[in-house]
Amino acid sequence: QGLTNVEGGRLFGLGACDMKGGLAAMIHLLEDPGPTSWAVAGVFYAGEEGPAAGNELALVLQEVGWLRSAHFGVVLEPSDGELQVGCNGVVNAVVRFHGRAAHSARPWLGENAITKAGDWLAAMHRRQPRDVVINGLVYQEVMSVTKVSGGVANNVVPSLFEANVNFRFTPDHSIQSAIEMIQEECRDADEVEVVDAAPAGSVDTGHPFVTRLVEATGCPFTAKQGWTDVARLGEFGIPAINYGPGETALAHRPDESIDLGDLDRVLKGLQRALAG
Repeated sequence: QGLTNVEGGRLFGLGACDMKGGLAAMIHLLEDPGPTSWAVAGVFYAGEEGPAAGNELALVLQEVGWLRSAHFGVVLEPSDGELQVGCNGVVNAVVRFHGRAAHSARPWLGENAITKAGDWLAAMHRRQPRDVVINGLVYQEVMSVTKVSGGVANNVVPSLFEANVNFRFTPDHSIQSAIEMIQEECRDADEVEVVDAAPAGSVDTGHPFVTRLVEATGCPFTAKQGWTDVARLGEFGIPAINYGPGETALAHRPDESIDLGDLDRVLKGLQRALAG
């Protein structure tokens, strides 16, 4: 659903084309895992993108008990031809600045909530990523304003300005410490309301199946910059890694696409890792 065309050796699509590529690779692996003694299971679920509360992987793991004894998990997120380890955690918070409404012809009778937030917005614009090295891998802590709203009419001084702040924290922090960091960064606001949060994924390159993947694919280790269900699997005690077709730089862009060769490389890499 949503796939539009294949052109110049690339698959183009509408909406999460990267994950459709991962699903295609997983389906082909289930059809042909190759000679292996491993029991291979494909897990399909809704809500991978969006608020943590809407992600249904936890529901699947709760309802299908034998999945929780899985030896290892591979999350088929786009990984740039790399074995991407762990992942960032995420906090979304609504930041509010309050003012007083007034007629725009007499603004001194009110307080403009939008311009009140100006210094804070400028500081957020200047904020730079922070590099954090964990087990030799470089993760980046980033905080972005992703949505704003304010104002009710062209001739009314706005009494409320709201902004969504999306914080991608590194695996050396808990959700609670990440919330404290976002509260500190937004201390000039009148309110900070956390509306969504998910933990970071653990950083582990020593698992035996990871060793098999390295030998089978020849891919290097890198840090996963972004949140994935590696974190959710970790909450259920299942070690996991990100390895899938696609380029992370194209995610959520109008020209999001996948090199068709990536589909074959990922499939064959997983088959080789499962062999023997």
